[in-house]
Amino acid sequence: MAKQQEAIRERVHTNIREPRKYKVLIHNDDFTTMDFVVMILKVVFFKTDTEAETLMLTVHRSSQAVVGVYSYDVALSKVKKATDMARHAGFPLRLTCQPG
Repeated sequence: MAKQQEAIRERVHTNIREPRKYKVLIHNDDFTTMDFVVMILKVVFFKTDTEAETLMLTVHRSSQAVVGVYSYDVALSKVKKATDMARHAGFPLRLTCQPG
């Protein structure tokens, strides 16, 4: 008698979701110069001159603005880089991450 081979397939369900996004917010203060904020927006967040100036004025008028939406690691690294640059230049610029 020949051996019969049975194929058994298991169904594996995987829940693959896109990673959660985080908003990077820049906050207004009375000490950081507008030129420095524009430079940070251009260097760290790769904004154009027009975008950087528009965001800087938005921050100045409404106390905060969203500068970008990124994955968690990217958002944290951009916040850290911008904060480190501000501290090195002697400014108290504050940036935060929020789920968004």
